[in-house]
Amino acid sequence: MNPMRIRDIIENRLQETFQPERLEVIDESAHHAGHQPGMSGDAETHMRIRIVASAFTGQSRVNRHRAINDLLKPQFDAGLHALAIEAAAPGEAVRW
Repeated sequence: MNPMRIRDIIENRLQETFQPERLEVIDESAHHAGHQPGMSGDAETHMRIRIVASAFTGQSRVNRHRAINDLLKPQFDAGLHALAIEAAAPGEAVRW
């Protein structure tokens, strides 16, 4: 049995915690191949999260990022290297 992919774990944790109305988890690892020794681009090390959730209503950008980073600490401990976060509350403008 194959272990669950980091992207899938991230998506599941975000769904369970924030119940977003819109969510994309994008693996951008291939764009970062070779930028550090041992980064081949195929190890799910760099992710982008695009999320719209009512849980972010009234929260600052810093607090939104902090909540997501805290939630995903186990994934950082397991090899996630970088996370780009685009978090919004419903009704806020997004560029994606």
